[in-house]
Amino acid sequence: MSDWFKQAVVYQVYPKSFQDGNGDGMGDLRGVMQRLDYIKALGANVIWLNPVYENSGVDGGYDISDYRKIAPEFGTMEDFEALLEAAHARGLRIVMDLVVNHTSTEHAWFRESRRDKTNDKRSFYVWRAPFEGGAPNRLRSVFSGSAWRKDEATGEYYLHMFANEQADLNWHEPRVREGVYDMMRWWLDKGIDGFRMDVINMIGKPEEALIADGRAEMDICNGPREHEYIREMNREVLSRYDIMTVGETAGTPPEEALRYASLDGGELNMIFQFEHMEVDGGRFGKWSTNRASLPKLKAVLARWQTALHGKAWNSLYWDNHDQARCVSRFGSDRDEASRVRSAKMLAACLHMMQGTPYIYQGEELGMTNYPMRSIEESRDVEAINAWHELVEEMHLLTPQEMMEAIRSKGRDNARTPMQWSAEANAGFTAAQPWMPVNPNYVTINAAQQEGDPDSVLSFYKALIRLRRKNPVVIDGDFTLLMPEDEQVFAYTRCDGKHTLLVACNFSDAPAKLDVQAASRGKRLLGNYQSAGEADTLRAWECRIDLTE
Repeated sequence: MSDWFKQAVVYQVYPKSFQDGNGDGMGDLRGVMQRLDYIKALGANVIWLNPVYENSGVDGGYDISDYRKIAPEFGTMEDFEALLEAAHARGLRIVMDLVVNHTSTEHAWFRESRRDKTNDKRSFYVWRAPFEGGAPNRLRSVFSGSAWRKDEATGEYYLHMFANEQADLNWHEPRVREGVYDMMRWWLDKGIDGFRMDVINMIGKPEEALIADGRAEMDICNGPREHEYIREMNREVLSRYDIMTVGETAGTPPEEALRYASLDGGELNMIFQFEHMEVDGGRFGKWSTNRASLPKLKAVLARWQTALHGKAWNSLYWDNHDQARCVSRFGSDRDEASRVRSAKMLAACLHMMQGTPYIYQGEELGMTNYPMRSIEESRDVEAINAWHELVEEMHLLTPQEMMEAIRSKGRDNARTPMQWSAEANAGFTAAQPWMPVNPNYVTINAAQQEGDPDSVLSFYKALIRLRRKNPVVIDGDFTLLMPEDEQVFAYTRCDGKHTLLVACNFSDAPAKLDVQAASRGKRLLGNYQSAGEADTLRAWECRIDLTE
Protein backbone atom coordinates (compact mmCIF):
# COMPACT_ATOMS: atom_id res chain seq x y z
CA MET A 1 0.00 0.00 0.00
CA SER A 2 1.34 3.47 -0.88
CA ASP A 3 2.19 6.06 1.74
CA TRP A 4 0.87 9.12 -0.09
CA PHE A 5 -0.61 10.28 3.21
CA LYS A 6 2.90 11.32 4.29
CA GLN A 7 3.02 13.88 1.48
CA ALA A 8 -0.51 15.12 2.08
CA VAL A 9 -1.60 18.54 3.30
CA VAL A 10 -5.19 18.30 4.49
CA TYR A 11 -7.75 21.10 4.35
CA GLN A 12 -10.68 20.54 6.70
CA VAL A 13 -14.10 21.70 5.53
CA TYR A 14 -16.96 22.16 7.99
CA PRO A 15 -19.64 22.28 5.25
CA LYS A 16 -22.34 24.04 7.25
CA SER A 17 -20.11 27.12 7.60
CA PHE A 18 -17.99 26.97 4.44
CA GLN A 19 -20.05 28.28 1.50
CA ASP A 20 -23.78 28.56 0.85
CA GLY A 21 -24.48 27.31 -2.65
CA ASN A 22 -28.27 27.58 -2.74
CA GLY A 23 -29.05 30.78 -0.84
CA ASP A 24 -30.64 29.32 2.30
CA GLY A 25 -28.08 30.68 4.78
CA MET A 26 -26.34 27.36 5.35
CA GLY A 27 -23.25 25.92 3.69
CA ASP A 28 -23.69 22.89 1.44
CA LEU A 29 -21.98 20.56 -1.02
CA ARG A 30 -22.56 22.82 -4.01
CA GLY A 31 -20.89 25.58 -2.02
CA VAL A 32 -17.85 23.38 -1.35
CA MET A 33 -17.63 22.69 -5.08
CA GLN A 34 -17.52 26.43 -5.79
CA ARG A 35 -14.40 26.75 -3.66
CA LEU A 36 -12.33 23.78 -4.87
CA ASP A 37 -10.03 26.04 -6.89
CA TYR A 38 -9.31 28.07 -3.75
CA ILE A 39 -8.26 24.91 -1.88
CA LYS A 40 -6.17 23.78 -4.83
CA ALA A 41 -4.44 27.17 -5.04
CA LEU A 42 -3.61 27.01 -1.34
CA GLY A 43 -1.59 23.87 -2.02
CA ALA A 44 -3.65 21.38 -0.02
CA ASN A 45 -4.29 18.08 -1.79
CA VAL A 46 -6.75 16.36 0.57
CA ILE A 47 -10.12 17.62 1.83
CA TRP A 48 -11.45 16.27 5.12
CA LEU A 49 -15.20 16.76 4.90
CA ASN A 50 -17.05 16.93 8.20
CA PRO A 51 -20.25 14.81 8.30
CA VAL A 52 -22.81 15.44 5.55
CA TYR A 53 -24.93 12.35 6.25
CA GLU A 54 -28.59 12.50 7.22
CA ASN A 55 -28.69 13.42 10.92
CA SER A 56 -30.95 14.52 13.75
CA GLY A 57 -29.56 18.06 14.03
CA VAL A 58 -28.20 17.81 17.57
CA ASP A 59 -24.39 17.75 17.28
CA GLY A 60 -23.21 19.25 14.03
CA GLY A 61 -23.80 16.13 11.95
CA TYR A 62 -22.15 13.72 14.40
CA ASP A 63 -25.58 12.25 15.20
CA ILE A 64 -26.15 10.19 12.07
CA SER A 65 -29.58 8.77 11.31
CA ASP A 66 -28.71 7.27 7.90
CA TYR A 67 -25.12 6.65 6.77
CA ARG A 68 -26.09 6.16 3.12
CA LYS A 69 -28.04 9.37 2.62
CA ILE A 70 -26.96 13.01 2.35
CA ALA A 71 -28.68 15.41 4.73
CA PRO A 72 -31.14 17.58 2.75
CA GLU A 73 -29.54 20.75 4.11
CA PHE A 74 -26.29 19.77 2.36
CA GLY A 75 -27.85 18.61 -0.92
CA THR A 76 -28.27 15.25 -2.57
CA MET A 77 -26.17 12.17 -3.28
CA GLU A 78 -25.89 13.48 -6.85
CA ASP A 79 -24.37 16.67 -5.42
CA PHE A 80 -21.87 14.62 -3.43
CA GLU A 81 -20.91 12.55 -6.47
CA ALA A 82 -20.47 15.72 -8.52
CA LEU A 83 -18.24 17.17 -5.78
CA LEU A 84 -16.14 14.00 -5.66
CA GLU A 85 -15.70 14.02 -9.42
CA ALA A 86 -14.81 17.74 -9.48
CA ALA A 87 -12.29 17.30 -6.66
CA HIS A 88 -10.61 14.33 -8.32
CA ALA A 89 -10.40 16.26 -11.60
CA ARG A 90 -8.30 18.83 -9.74
CA GLY A 91 -6.05 16.28 -8.06
CA LEU A 92 -7.83 16.70 -4.72
CA ARG A 93 -8.80 13.70 -2.60
CA ILE A 94 -11.78 13.61 -0.25
CA VAL A 95 -11.71 11.98 3.19
CA MET A 96 -15.08 11.46 4.89
CA ASP A 97 -15.92 11.45 8.58
CA LEU A 98 -16.63 7.99 9.94
CA VAL A 99 -18.85 8.26 13.04
CA VAL A 100 -19.40 4.73 14.31
CA ASN A 101 -18.97 4.90 18.07
CA HIS A 102 -22.60 6.02 18.15
CA THR A 103 -25.59 6.75 15.97
CA SER A 104 -28.54 9.07 16.29
CA THR A 105 -31.43 7.72 18.31
CA GLU A 106 -33.37 8.26 15.05
CA HIS A 107 -31.26 5.65 13.24
CA ALA A 108 -33.25 2.60 12.11
CA TRP A 109 -31.05 0.30 14.20
CA PHE A 110 -31.83 2.20 17.39
CA ARG A 111 -35.53 2.50 16.65
CA GLU A 112 -35.62 -1.29 16.42
CA SER A 113 -33.35 -1.76 19.42
CA ARG A 114 -35.57 0.23 21.77
CA ARG A 115 -38.84 -1.54 20.83
CA ASP A 116 -38.49 -4.28 23.44
CA LYS A 117 -35.86 -6.33 25.26
CA THR A 118 -36.17 -9.27 22.88
CA ASN A 119 -35.78 -7.30 19.66
CA ASP A 120 -33.29 -8.71 17.18
CA LYS A 121 -31.27 -5.48 17.33
CA ARG A 122 -31.39 -4.98 21.10
CA SER A 123 -27.72 -6.03 21.32
CA PHE A 124 -26.70 -3.41 18.72
CA TYR A 125 -26.55 -0.83 21.54
CA VAL A 126 -25.49 -0.83 25.19
CA TRP A 127 -28.54 -1.40 27.37
CA ARG A 128 -28.41 -1.90 31.14
CA ALA A 129 -30.94 -2.34 33.92
CA PRO A 130 -31.24 0.46 36.50
CA PHE A 131 -29.28 0.23 39.72
CA GLU A 132 -31.36 0.94 42.83
CA GLY A 133 -33.83 2.85 40.69
CA GLY A 134 -31.27 5.10 39.04
CA ALA A 135 -28.54 5.09 36.39
CA PRO A 136 -26.58 1.82 36.09
CA ASN A 137 -23.32 3.45 37.22
CA ARG A 138 -21.45 6.74 37.42
CA LEU A 139 -20.11 6.94 33.87
CA ARG A 140 -20.25 10.55 32.71
CA SER A 141 -20.99 11.92 29.27
CA VAL A 142 -18.32 13.96 27.52
CA PHE A 143 -21.08 16.56 27.16
CA SER A 144 -21.74 16.76 30.94
CA GLY A 145 -24.03 14.73 33.18
CA SER A 146 -24.70 11.01 33.24
CA ALA A 147 -23.78 8.86 30.22
CA TRP A 148 -26.99 6.86 30.76
CA ARG A 149 -30.48 7.76 29.57
CA LYS A 150 -33.59 5.93 30.71
CA ASP A 151 -35.93 4.69 27.98
CA GLU A 152 -39.44 4.51 29.36
CA ALA A 153 -40.58 1.84 26.88
CA THR A 154 -38.52 -0.91 28.59
CA GLY A 155 -37.40 0.78 31.79
CA GLU A 156 -33.75 0.22 30.91
CA TYR A 157 -30.96 2.70 30.25
CA TYR A 158 -28.95 3.12 27.05
CA LEU A 159 -25.38 4.44 26.96
CA HIS A 160 -24.61 7.78 25.33
CA MET A 161 -21.08 9.07 25.81
CA PHE A 162 -22.10 12.32 24.12
CA ALA A 163 -25.57 13.88 23.70
CA ASN A 164 -28.72 12.06 24.82
CA GLU A 165 -29.61 11.62 21.15
CA GLN A 166 -26.29 9.87 20.35
CA ALA A 167 -26.64 6.25 21.44
CA ASP A 168 -23.42 4.23 21.65
CA LEU A 169 -23.17 1.19 19.41
CA ASN A 170 -22.18 -2.13 20.99
CA TRP A 171 -19.03 -3.10 19.09
CA HIS A 172 -18.85 -6.39 20.97
CA GLU A 173 -21.80 -7.49 18.78
CA PRO A 174 -20.34 -9.00 15.53
CA ARG A 175 -23.37 -7.92 13.48
CA VAL A 176 -22.68 -4.27 14.37
CA ARG A 177 -19.12 -4.57 13.12
CA GLU A 178 -20.14 -6.24 9.88
CA GLY A 179 -22.84 -3.63 9.31
CA VAL A 180 -20.29 -0.87 9.77
CA TYR A 181 -17.76 -2.53 7.47
CA ASP A 182 -20.40 -2.98 4.78
CA MET A 183 -21.25 0.72 4.97
CA MET A 184 -17.55 1.66 4.77
CA ARG A 185 -17.07 -0.49 1.67
CA TRP A 186 -20.14 1.17 0.11
CA TRP A 187 -18.55 4.61 0.45
CA LEU A 188 -15.09 3.50 -0.62
CA ASP A 189 -16.55 1.87 -3.72
CA LYS A 190 -17.98 5.29 -4.60
CA GLY A 191 -14.37 6.48 -4.79
CA ILE A 192 -13.78 8.42 -1.58
CA ASP A 193 -10.17 8.53 -0.45
CA GLY A 194 -10.35 7.58 3.21
CA PHE A 195 -11.87 8.19 6.60
CA ARG A 196 -11.32 10.41 9.59
CA MET A 197 -12.68 8.24 12.41
CA ASP A 198 -14.56 10.04 15.15
CA VAL A 199 -13.69 8.99 18.75
CA ILE A 200 -12.60 5.63 17.35
CA ASN A 201 -10.73 4.68 20.54
CA MET A 202 -14.06 4.42 22.38
CA ILE A 203 -15.44 1.50 20.41
CA GLY A 204 -13.71 -1.25 22.44
CA LYS A 205 -15.29 -0.27 25.75
CA PRO A 206 -14.21 -2.39 28.74
CA GLU A 207 -17.12 -4.55 29.90
CA GLU A 208 -16.33 -3.69 33.51
CA ALA A 209 -17.05 0.00 32.76
CA LEU A 210 -20.60 -0.91 31.74
CA ILE A 211 -21.62 -2.94 34.79
CA ALA A 212 -24.84 -1.87 36.50
CA ASP A 213 -23.29 -1.67 39.95
CA GLY A 214 -23.81 2.01 40.71
CA ARG A 215 -20.07 2.51 40.92
CA ALA A 216 -18.10 1.96 37.72
CA GLU A 217 -16.70 5.23 36.40
CA MET A 218 -13.50 4.14 34.70
CA ASP A 219 -12.09 5.51 31.46
CA ILE A 220 -13.69 3.81 28.48
CA CYS A 221 -10.99 4.81 25.95
CA ASN A 222 -8.44 2.34 24.55
CA GLY A 223 -10.24 -0.71 25.92
CA PRO A 224 -8.77 -4.23 25.91
CA ARG A 225 -10.42 -5.20 22.59
CA GLU A 226 -9.83 -1.85 20.86
CA HIS A 227 -6.91 -2.93 18.69
CA GLU A 228 -8.59 -6.24 17.90
CA TYR A 229 -11.47 -4.33 16.32
CA ILE A 230 -9.29 -1.82 14.47
CA ARG A 231 -7.16 -4.63 13.05
CA GLU A 232 -10.30 -6.45 12.00
CA MET A 233 -11.53 -3.27 10.28
CA ASN A 234 -8.19 -2.96 8.54
CA ARG A 235 -8.25 -6.58 7.43
CA GLU A 236 -11.86 -6.52 6.23
CA VAL A 237 -11.94 -3.05 4.67
CA LEU A 238 -9.06 -0.59 4.91
CA SER A 239 -6.24 -2.72 3.51
CA ARG A 240 -8.26 -3.38 0.37
CA TYR A 241 -8.22 0.27 -0.78
CA ASP A 242 -5.48 2.86 -1.39
CA ILE A 243 -6.75 5.35 1.17
CA MET A 244 -5.79 7.59 4.09
CA THR A 245 -7.07 6.96 7.62
CA VAL A 246 -6.82 9.06 10.76
CA GLY A 247 -8.39 8.20 14.09
CA GLU A 248 -9.56 10.69 16.70
CA THR A 249 -8.18 9.24 19.94
CA ALA A 250 -8.47 11.48 22.98
CA GLY A 251 -6.66 10.20 26.06
CA THR A 252 -4.14 8.22 24.03
CA PRO A 253 -0.43 8.39 24.98
CA PRO A 254 2.40 7.97 22.44
CA GLU A 255 2.94 4.36 23.54
CA GLU A 256 -0.61 3.49 22.47
CA ALA A 257 -0.25 5.54 19.27
CA LEU A 258 2.58 3.25 18.23
CA ARG A 259 -0.06 0.53 17.90
CA TYR A 260 -2.82 2.61 16.25
CA ALA A 261 -0.55 4.35 13.73
CA SER A 262 2.27 1.85 13.28
CA LEU A 263 4.05 2.05 9.95
CA ASP A 264 3.39 -1.70 9.59
CA GLY A 265 0.00 -0.65 8.16
CA GLY A 266 -1.97 -3.02 10.36
CA GLU A 267 -4.36 -0.42 11.80
CA LEU A 268 -4.54 3.29 10.84
CA ASN A 269 -2.20 5.71 9.09
CA MET A 270 -2.21 8.24 11.94
CA ILE A 271 -4.21 9.49 14.91
CA PHE A 272 -5.24 12.82 16.37
CA GLN A 273 -3.76 13.13 19.85
CA PHE A 274 -5.10 15.71 22.31
CA GLU A 275 -2.30 16.22 24.81
CA HIS A 276 -1.21 19.56 23.38
CA MET A 277 -4.84 20.70 23.38
CA GLU A 278 -5.10 20.03 27.12
CA VAL A 279 -2.07 22.03 28.27
CA ASP A 280 -4.21 25.13 28.85
CA GLY A 281 -6.98 23.30 30.72
CA GLY A 282 -8.03 24.07 34.27
CA ARG A 283 -10.09 22.84 37.19
CA PHE A 284 -13.11 22.31 34.92
CA GLY A 285 -11.21 20.84 31.99
CA LYS A 286 -11.37 22.92 28.84
CA TRP A 287 -13.60 25.53 30.47
CA SER A 288 -10.91 27.98 31.52
CA THR A 289 -9.18 31.08 30.26
CA ASN A 290 -5.70 29.73 30.97
CA ARG A 291 -2.91 30.35 28.51
CA ALA A 292 -0.74 27.35 27.63
CA SER A 293 2.61 27.03 29.38
CA LEU A 294 5.09 27.05 26.50
CA PRO A 295 7.59 24.64 28.16
CA LYS A 296 4.74 22.16 28.72
CA LEU A 297 3.43 22.61 25.18
CA LYS A 298 6.91 22.02 23.76
CA ALA A 299 7.44 18.96 25.94
CA VAL A 300 4.22 17.37 24.71
CA LEU A 301 4.83 17.98 21.01
CA ALA A 302 8.50 16.96 21.26
CA ARG A 303 7.56 13.72 23.00
CA TRP A 304 5.18 12.83 20.16
CA GLN A 305 7.75 13.75 17.52
CA THR A 306 10.51 11.61 19.01
CA ALA A 307 8.38 8.65 20.17
CA LEU A 308 6.77 8.09 16.76
CA HIS A 309 9.79 8.81 14.53
CA GLY A 310 10.51 5.82 12.30
CA LYS A 311 7.77 3.74 13.96
CA ALA A 312 4.45 5.52 13.44
CA TRP A 313 3.09 8.71 11.87
CA ASN A 314 1.93 11.98 13.44
CA SER A 315 -0.96 14.21 12.51
CA LEU A 316 -0.31 17.92 13.03
CA TYR A 317 -2.99 20.42 13.96
CA TRP A 318 -3.78 23.56 15.94
CA ASP A 319 -7.35 24.13 14.75
CA ASN A 320 -10.38 22.02 13.94
CA HIS A 321 -14.16 22.16 14.34
CA ASP A 322 -13.86 21.23 18.04
CA GLN A 323 -11.17 23.76 19.03
CA ALA A 324 -10.98 27.50 19.52
CA ARG A 325 -9.09 29.50 16.90
CA CYS A 326 -5.34 29.00 17.38
CA VAL A 327 -4.37 32.61 16.74
CA SER A 328 -6.59 33.70 19.66
CA ARG A 329 -5.56 30.75 21.82
CA PHE A 330 -1.79 30.37 21.31
CA GLY A 331 -0.98 33.62 19.50
CA SER A 332 -2.50 37.09 19.77
CA ASP A 333 -5.51 38.83 18.23
CA ARG A 334 -4.89 42.00 20.23
CA ASP A 335 -4.01 44.06 17.14
CA GLU A 336 -3.58 43.47 13.42
CA ALA A 337 0.21 43.21 13.40
CA SER A 338 0.22 40.69 16.27
CA ARG A 339 -2.56 38.65 14.67
CA VAL A 340 -0.79 38.40 11.31
CA ARG A 341 2.62 37.62 12.76
CA SER A 342 1.43 35.13 15.33
CA ALA A 343 -0.77 33.33 12.78
CA LYS A 344 2.25 32.90 10.51
CA MET A 345 4.46 31.86 13.42
CA LEU A 346 2.03 29.17 14.56
CA ALA A 347 1.81 27.81 11.03
CA ALA A 348 5.59 27.62 10.62
CA CYS A 349 6.04 25.97 14.01
CA LEU A 350 3.53 23.22 13.22
CA HIS A 351 4.11 22.56 9.52
CA MET A 352 7.85 21.96 9.84
CA MET A 353 7.32 19.04 12.23
CA GLN A 354 7.11 15.44 11.04
CA GLY A 355 3.58 14.35 10.19
CA THR A 356 0.61 15.25 8.04
CA PRO A 357 -0.55 18.84 8.62
CA TYR A 358 -4.25 19.74 8.85
CA ILE A 359 -5.50 23.25 8.04
CA TYR A 360 -8.98 24.09 9.29
CA GLN A 361 -11.03 26.44 7.12
CA GLY A 362 -10.09 30.05 7.87
CA GLU A 363 -6.93 29.12 9.78
CA GLU A 364 -4.99 30.07 6.65
CA LEU A 365 -6.50 33.57 6.95
CA GLY A 366 -5.77 33.98 10.66
CA MET A 367 -9.47 33.92 11.60
CA THR A 368 -10.06 34.64 15.29
CA ASN A 369 -12.43 33.67 18.08
CA TYR A 370 -15.96 35.02 17.96
CA PRO A 371 -16.92 37.72 20.50
CA MET A 372 -19.96 35.88 21.88
CA ARG A 373 -21.98 37.97 24.33
CA SER A 374 -24.30 35.44 25.99
CA ILE A 375 -25.04 31.73 26.14
CA GLU A 376 -28.21 32.37 24.11
CA GLU A 377 -25.96 32.92 21.08
CA SER A 378 -24.37 29.49 21.36
CA ARG A 379 -25.21 26.71 18.90
CA ASP A 380 -22.95 24.17 20.60
CA VAL A 381 -24.53 21.38 22.66
CA GLU A 382 -21.27 20.89 24.59
CA ALA A 383 -21.10 24.52 25.74
CA ILE A 384 -24.84 24.71 26.48
CA ASN A 385 -24.74 21.54 28.60
CA ALA A 386 -21.63 22.72 30.44
CA TRP A 387 -23.36 26.05 31.18
CA HIS A 388 -26.36 24.24 32.66
CA GLU A 389 -24.14 22.05 34.82
CA LEU A 390 -21.39 24.45 35.96
CA VAL A 391 -23.48 27.63 36.26
CA GLU A 392 -27.12 26.71 36.86
CA GLU A 393 -26.96 23.35 38.65
CA MET A 394 -23.67 23.24 40.57
CA HIS A 395 -22.96 26.99 40.83
CA LEU A 396 -19.24 26.37 40.36
CA LEU A 397 -18.76 29.24 37.91
CA THR A 398 -20.48 32.60 37.63
CA PRO A 399 -22.20 33.45 34.35
CA GLN A 400 -19.40 35.92 33.62
CA GLU A 401 -16.67 33.36 34.29
CA MET A 402 -18.37 30.75 32.13
CA MET A 403 -18.88 33.16 29.25
CA GLU A 404 -15.20 34.09 29.39
CA ALA A 405 -14.33 30.39 29.18
CA ILE A 406 -16.71 29.83 26.26
CA ARG A 407 -15.29 32.82 24.41
CA SER A 408 -11.82 31.42 25.05
CA LYS A 409 -12.29 27.70 24.34
CA GLY A 410 -15.81 27.03 23.01
CA ARG A 411 -16.41 25.15 19.75
CA ASP A 412 -18.61 27.91 18.33
CA ASN A 413 -15.40 29.90 17.76
CA ALA A 414 -14.47 27.53 14.94
CA ARG A 415 -17.94 27.25 13.45
CA THR A 416 -18.72 30.83 12.45
CA PRO A 417 -19.01 31.20 8.65
CA MET A 418 -15.91 31.28 6.49
CA GLN A 419 -14.79 34.83 5.73
CA TRP A 420 -14.50 35.06 1.95
CA SER A 421 -14.83 38.79 1.35
CA ALA A 422 -15.84 42.14 2.81
CA GLU A 423 -19.26 41.84 1.18
CA ALA A 424 -22.39 41.25 3.26
CA ASN A 425 -22.14 38.12 5.45
CA ALA A 426 -18.49 37.77 4.40
CA GLY A 427 -19.52 36.39 1.01
CA PHE A 428 -20.67 33.20 2.72
CA THR A 429 -24.35 33.68 1.89
CA ALA A 430 -26.79 36.22 0.52
CA ALA A 431 -29.37 35.11 3.09
CA GLN A 432 -29.45 35.23 6.88
CA PRO A 433 -26.53 32.98 7.94
CA TRP A 434 -27.32 30.04 10.21
CA MET A 435 -24.75 31.41 12.65
CA PRO A 436 -23.48 34.98 12.95
CA VAL A 437 -20.38 35.95 10.99
CA ASN A 438 -17.46 37.26 13.04
CA PRO A 439 -17.73 41.06 12.73
CA ASN A 440 -14.03 41.34 11.84
CA TYR A 441 -14.71 39.80 8.42
CA VAL A 442 -14.47 43.29 6.90
CA THR A 443 -10.70 43.26 7.46
CA ILE A 444 -10.02 39.50 7.73
CA ASN A 445 -11.13 37.76 4.54
CA ALA A 446 -9.77 35.73 1.65
CA ALA A 447 -10.37 38.34 -1.05
CA GLN A 448 -8.32 40.92 0.81
CA GLN A 449 -5.44 38.49 1.36
CA GLU A 450 -5.21 36.78 -2.02
CA GLY A 451 -3.45 39.70 -3.68
CA ASP A 452 -1.23 40.54 -0.71
CA PRO A 453 2.21 38.86 -0.68
CA ASP A 454 2.55 39.63 3.05
CA SER A 455 -0.79 38.10 4.05
CA VAL A 456 -1.32 35.04 6.23
CA LEU A 457 -2.79 33.25 3.21
CA SER A 458 0.31 33.92 1.11
CA PHE A 459 2.49 32.66 3.96
CA TYR A 460 0.58 29.37 4.11
CA LYS A 461 1.04 28.90 0.37
CA ALA A 462 4.79 29.50 0.73
CA LEU A 463 4.95 27.12 3.68
CA ILE A 464 3.28 24.31 1.74
CA ARG A 465 5.62 24.84 -1.24
CA LEU A 466 8.56 24.70 1.17
CA ARG A 467 7.36 21.35 2.60
CA ARG A 468 7.16 19.85 -0.87
CA LYS A 469 10.65 21.02 -1.90
CA ASN A 470 12.48 19.77 1.19
CA PRO A 471 12.38 16.01 1.93
CA VAL A 472 13.89 16.65 5.36
CA VAL A 473 10.45 17.89 6.47
CA ILE A 474 9.01 14.45 5.73
CA ASP A 475 11.91 12.24 6.77
CA GLY A 476 14.11 14.13 9.22
CA ASP A 477 14.41 13.48 12.93
CA PHE A 478 13.40 16.05 15.54
CA THR A 479 15.51 17.70 18.25
CA LEU A 480 13.99 20.22 20.64
CA LEU A 481 16.16 23.22 21.54
CA MET A 482 15.83 25.53 24.57
CA PRO A 483 13.22 23.26 26.22
CA GLU A 484 12.70 25.38 29.36
CA ASP A 485 12.53 28.76 27.64
CA GLU A 486 9.23 30.58 28.30
CA GLN A 487 9.19 32.41 24.95
CA VAL A 488 11.01 30.37 22.32
CA PHE A 489 9.92 27.18 20.58
CA ALA A 490 12.96 26.08 18.55
CA TYR A 491 13.89 22.75 17.04
CA THR A 492 15.90 21.12 14.28
CA ARG A 493 14.95 18.53 11.66
CA CYS A 494 17.84 16.49 10.25
CA ASP A 495 17.97 13.70 7.65
CA GLY A 496 21.75 13.27 7.45
CA LYS A 497 22.06 15.53 4.42
CA HIS A 498 20.30 18.72 5.48
CA THR A 499 19.24 20.34 8.72
CA LEU A 500 16.26 22.62 9.15
CA LEU A 501 16.39 25.08 12.02
CA VAL A 502 12.99 26.38 13.10
CA ALA A 503 12.79 29.15 15.71
CA CYS A 504 9.51 30.70 16.88
CA ASN A 505 8.75 33.40 19.42
CA PHE A 506 5.48 32.71 21.24
CA SER A 507 5.38 36.18 22.81
CA ASP A 508 5.05 39.87 21.99
CA ALA A 509 8.46 40.70 23.50
CA PRO A 510 11.93 40.17 21.97
CA ALA A 511 13.45 36.79 22.81
CA LYS A 512 17.10 35.76 23.00
CA LEU A 513 18.28 32.58 21.28
CA ASP A 514 21.09 30.37 22.53
CA VAL A 515 23.96 29.41 20.23
CA GLN A 516 22.19 26.28 18.95
CA ALA A 517 19.01 28.15 18.03
CA ALA A 518 20.65 31.28 16.60
CA SER A 519 20.03 31.88 12.92
CA ARG A 520 22.46 30.31 10.48
CA GLY A 521 22.53 28.92 6.96
CA LYS A 522 20.08 29.87 4.23
CA ARG A 523 16.86 31.60 5.23
CA LEU A 524 13.95 29.74 3.66
CA LEU A 525 11.04 31.59 5.20
CA GLY A 526 10.20 34.07 7.93
CA ASN A 527 7.42 36.44 8.92
CA TYR A 528 9.51 39.64 8.93
CA GLN A 529 10.83 41.19 5.72
CA SER A 530 14.21 42.10 7.20
CA ALA A 531 16.64 39.48 8.53
CA GLY A 532 17.03 40.90 12.03
CA GLU A 533 19.70 39.82 14.53
CA ALA A 534 20.84 36.20 14.42
CA ASP A 535 20.48 35.65 18.17
CA THR A 536 17.22 37.55 18.74
CA LEU A 537 13.62 36.95 17.72
CA ARG A 538 11.27 39.92 17.46
CA ALA A 539 7.64 39.83 18.64
CA TRP A 540 5.92 36.70 17.29
CA GLU A 541 8.79 36.13 14.86
CA CYS A 542 9.47 32.82 13.14
CA ARG A 543 12.45 31.77 11.08
CA ILE A 544 13.14 28.65 9.03
CA ASP A 545 16.79 28.17 8.04
CA LEU A 546 18.38 25.38 6.00
CA THR A 547 21.94 24.26 6.67
CA GLU A 548 24.06 21.59 4.98
